[in-house]
Amino acid sequence: MSRSICVYSSSSQWLEQKYYDYAEELGSRIGKNGDTLVFGAGSKGLMGATARGAKAFGAKVIGVIPEALNLPGVPFEECDELTVTPDMRSRKKLLDESADVLVALPGGFGTLEELLEVITSKQLGYHSKPIVILNPFGYYDALLEQFEHSFELNFADRSYSKLYYVTDDIDDMFRFLEGYNFTARSAKEKYEHE
Repeated sequence: MSRSICVYSSSSQWLEQKYYDYAEELGSRIGKNGDTLVFGAGSKGLMGATARGAKAFGAKVIGVIPEALNLPGVPFEECDELTVTPDMRSRKKLLDESADVLVALPGGFGTLEELLEVITSKQLGYHSKPIVILNPFGYYDALLEQFEHSFELNFADRSYSKLYYVTDDIDDMFRFLEGYNFTARSAKEKYEHE
């Protein structure tokens, strides 16, 4: 089954090479699987690495970029579709709506915002899409510790840990997606009775 996979990630050019290699491998797997990449349209950082990997293996690449960032050299030039939005809010909305799967690679404030928003939206039942936190090299360990802290102190119900899937293994991510119930009516119905 072909899927549209939205990948949130860093646009930084100052990371260790291993992060770019990992992002490119993710993109390659998206292409090899016949899936579509939906992403923030950047040509730099993990964004660009993922897009290059996907494009190299024949994936359709859909970019969504806010007008303020649509500057020469910023968008990935080989996007099959490039949509320019008026602002960041409309960009995030279009990214989320265009995808069947939501994936977070390592990233900064923007990636964290996107990840937490889609987890919260799923918690409230606005969507039931799979959310995958890819955690190579332990990048998200501190965030996951904060999640655990929230569960322990009852700021968040522990059942909400089922809203997302954490792995550092790209093969494992695709196995998880193969077994995911994409026909579930809503996350709210699925989790509130457990």
